Amino acid sequence: MFTVGGLEFNKPMLLALLTTLVLCVFFWKAFANPKVVPGKLQMVAESGYDFVRRGIVYETIGKKEGEKYVPFLVALFFFIWLMNIWSIIPLAQFPVTSIIAFPAGLAIMVYVTWMSLTFKRHGFVGGLKNLTGYQKGLGAVLPLVMLIEFFSNVLVRPFTHAVRLFANMFAGHLLIVMFTIATWFFMNGMGWLYTPVAFVMVCVMIAFELFIQAVQAYVFVTLSASYISGALEEAH
Repeated sequence: MFTVGGLEFNKPMLLALLTTLVLCVFFWKAFANPKVVPGKLQMVAESGYDFVRRGIVYETIGKKEGEKYVPFLVALFFFIWLMNIWSIIPLAQFPVTSIIAFPAGLAIMVYVTWMSLTFKRHGFVGGLKNLTGYQKGLGAVLPLVMLIEFFSNVLVRPFTHAVRLFANMFAGHLLIVMFTIATWFFMNGMGWLYTPVAFVMVCVMIAFELFIQAVQAYVFVTLSASYISGALEEAH
């Protein structure tokens, strides 16, 4: 625990606050004085922004409807990605998203946005139809389909949205820790023969974790965009 100005913070909380600060400073520096011929910092920021805008938002929601949600989803992507990256940063060495409260908080934020858009776009009755997959042509099985769709959309989606990110980052961090401890342990006695193998596995896991960190941010934001897209679609 850390005490700052009379307030107590634990390590994940401080890393989450530092993530916010780093991203705010980075994008402010990149776009405070934008140029037609961008510098290195502006080019990196624009590339990241354009990747989320074109690769996720436009592909999932569409250009016309999705443009207004680009800032939200860009912020979400980089916030999650940087919180994941802390796991391989010396001294930090902890993925913030391996604490379930953080993915859950982000998932709830997306869930509230999704539900608000659903009922704002379609009204109460239309919103229920949208969430339950109402289709007259289903006949006798319509009540069962509506029940399953309602359970899946309203209850299961936010849960799996949070747990998918949490579980992947928790498992990856655990593997890195396990192989790091094994490297240290094998250095004693005859175990030193196995030390190079354990060290190589640590390097492999870190490289793999770098890939997974980006993928999990991408998956979380892509699912968020798909939920928003579903909220904007016309009910049957």
